[in-house]
Amino acid sequence: MFDLLRRVPYFSGLSDELLAALAAVAIERRYARGEMVFLEGDPCTALYVVARGEVKIFKVSPQGREQVLHQLGPGSTFNDVAALDGGPNPASVATTADATLLCIPRAELRRLAQAYPALAWALIESLAHRARHLVVMVEDLALRSVKARLAKLLLAEAEATAGQVELDRGQMVTQVEMAARLGTVREMVGRALRELADEGLISLDRHRIVIADRRKLAAVAEGM
Repeated sequence: MFDLLRRVPYFSGLSDELLAALAAVAIERRYARGEMVFLEGDPCTALYVVARGEVKIFKVSPQGREQVLHQLGPGSTFNDVAALDGGPNPASVATTADATLLCIPRAELRRLAQAYPALAWALIESLAHRARHLVVMVEDLALRSVKARLAKLLLAEAEATAGQVELDRGQMVTQVEMAARLGTVREMVGRALRELADEGLISLDRHRIVIADRRKLAAVAEGM
């Protein structure tokens, strides 16, 4: 656990003593792919760290439409807000791959933050990063079209696969998952994919999405 906590960006500068104290109170939990970690509105119990696998943080509208707020991999933390203010979980979390999570109970987190000011500052930085991400998301939803948001997502996925421009749909996401991440519906994603293909920016077949013109796709992502 110590080595994993060292890999968390906001914990990397903490002392060995503090990391050892965090590791001593952390609880390891394992989840299968697609399993719920907790639901929005549940009482907060802990700060979570992704040790292995991937999770998605999401909200569901009264009509049942899902909006993915964040997808997180190893070394990421989540549920920071509820762990700090003691309120209910502000969103739901589920795994998108088999995952191992570390849970640091809120009471222990509070005790250690009071004893070690460096931990309190690290948590503040984590919250600031989360707020910055949400500001960007609001900007995208308010100011960018579905087509522009999709172009941005495709470019981000290419970066996540070592800069390759060939994206395997099976390894990436389905149109339903893309819609959840983009704040729209599957039909709109399908239409935007076809438009990008018709413009020669990507090519589609049954198994792949290939970025054909990265420069022009980046221009679409910026709304140009």
